Amino acid sequence: MLAQQTWLVTPQSNRIGIRLAGEQSLARAVSGELPSEGTTVGAIQVPPSGQPVLFLADHPLTGGYPVIGAVATYHLDKAGQIPVNARIRFNPLSAFEPVRSATSDETNNR
Repeated sequence: MLAQQTWLVTPQSNRIGIRLAGEQSLARAVSGELPSEGTTVGAIQVPPSGQPVLFLADHPLTGGYPVIGAVATYHLDKAGQIPVNARIRFNPLSAFEPVRSATSDETNNR
């Protein structure tokens, strides 16, 4: 569902995270909080509203909502520049694609 719709970057976005709004909220298997666990920049967390948050530079150290994915490290600088009211889409990658893409980007920039 995350990659199947366009998401609007809301005015509640900041250095902590990009708050997204979609036409359809993401369904959660567990409605309450989960045990707290460490978070990382680029993680996509789903709070009870079903509207995801993409964690940025000042993300919290721990979180208690499901993490359904992460943005590839080499795209995080671009993610931090997305303006409010922009519309974005996520493209799923296999576990090995980010490594290949990052390597080819570095090769092309030399």
